Amino acid sequence: MTDRPLPGKRIRVVFVDHVARLSGGEIALRRLLPALAEHVDVRVVLGEDGPLVEKLETLGFVTEVMPLSARLRDVRKGTVRPDLLDPMALAHLPGYVLRLSRRIHALGADVVHANSLKAALYAGAAARLARVPVLWHIRDRIATDYLPTSAVTLVRAAARILPTAVVANSRTTLETLPLPWYGCRLHNAVVYDGVEPVETLSTQATGRMTVGIVGRLAPWKGQHVFLDAFAEAFAGTEVRGRVIGSALFAENEYAASLSRQAERLGISSQIEFRGFRPDVWKELSELDILVHCSVISEPFGQVVLEGMAAGLAVIAAAAGGPSELITSGVDGILTRPGISRELAEVLRRLREDAGLRAQLGAAGQRRSREFTPERAAQQLLGIYLEILGRD
Repeated sequence: MTDRPLPGKRIRVVFVDHVARLSGGEIALRRLLPALAEHVDVRVVLGEDGPLVEKLETLGFVTEVMPLSARLRDVRKGTVRPDLLDPMALAHLPGYVLRLSRRIHALGADVVHANSLKAALYAGAAARLARVPVLWHIRDRIATDYLPTSAVTLVRAAARILPTAVVANSRTTLETLPLPWYGCRLHNAVVYDGVEPVETLSTQATGRMTVGIVGRLAPWKGQHVFLDAFAEAFAGTEVRGRVIGSALFAENEYAASLSRQAERLGISSQIEFRGFRPDVWKELSELDILVHCSVISEPFGQVVLEGMAAGLAVIAAAAGGPSELITSGVDGILTRPGISRELAEVLRRLREDAGLRAQLGAAGQRRSREFTPERAAQQLLGIYLEILGRD
C-alpha cells in the first residue's frame, strides 16, 4: 500500500476510463469532476483520444492518454466469450497493465477510480501492482440478460480480488454484483449519477405534440416498442415522434429495421430519425413527452433523469434504475417493459391531459434535484476517506 496522505493533504484520485467518447459513464464523469475537485486532487488517464479529453481539459483537469490497443478497447460486451476473444488483443494486456501501474505510481495516486467496466479489470490489476487502493464504479448490470455468461463469471471472480471498494449507479446494478465482506475494507454503495441543474425547458409552441425517445439504437433499448405504441396511439394524427440516437457496435441492421417498421405501421411521415445529437438539452427542449422503454432492466437510465430535469412528462419502463428514479403517477409514469399497448394507453392519456403533463414535469424536475454531482461527490469523498482510513 502507498503511504497514506498526511492529515490536511488533499487526496489524489486517478480516474481511469478505457474510452474518451461521450457515452453515459463518460458524461457522468464530466459532470462529476468539477464538484469532486472541490475536495480532492484529480488526474485522469484515458485509453484513447477523443471528445472527452477536450471537455475535461476545458474544465481545467489534467488529462492524459495512454493508448489502449484498439483490439482491447473496442471489444464488445457481447463478444467476451472464450471462442470469440482475440488472442492478439489479450497479448497486449500484460504490458499495458504494467505501464499503467508505473504511471499510477508516478502520479502519486492515493486512490484509483475505475470509471468503466473494462477499466475496472485492467486498472484494478494495475492499481494492485502499484499497491494503491482501487474503487470500482460499476454502471453495467453484471447479469446474464445484459452480458454473456462468461463475462459475468469473469467480472464476479475479479470482484473478489481486485477492488478495495465498489460503488454502483443504482441498487439494481449493485444487486447483480454480490460481494462478500473480507478482512479488508470493502464498501458497497450506490452513488447515483447526477444531472446538472437546468432551467425548465420550454417545449414547442406550435400546438402539435412531439414525443421522443433518446438513446443508442439497440434491441434492448426498445425503440421498436416505442414505434408500435406510437402507431397504436397516434397513427394518422398531427402528433410527431422523434427517435434520437444512432446505432453502435454492429447494430446497424436494427437501426435499418426501425425505418422499415415505421413504413409498415404507416407512420413514417410522422417519425423523424434524427441520429446522434451531441446537445441532449436542445433535443429535450423540442419534446413534450420523453419515452424510455428498455425491454430489460436498465442499469440506471441517465436520459430518464435528464428528461425529468428538463421538466418533461417522462414515461419509463418499470424495471431497473428508472424504477428507483420515478414514483409512478407522481413525477413520471412507469409501464411494464415491452408492453406496447400499455405504453400507447399512457401516451393517449398524456396527449389528452395537458395539466397532467405539466404536473408530472414539475414534480419530475423537483425530483431530479436530489441527484446532483455535488451529492455524488460528497458520497465519493466519504468512501475515499474510508478506504484510506482517515477521518
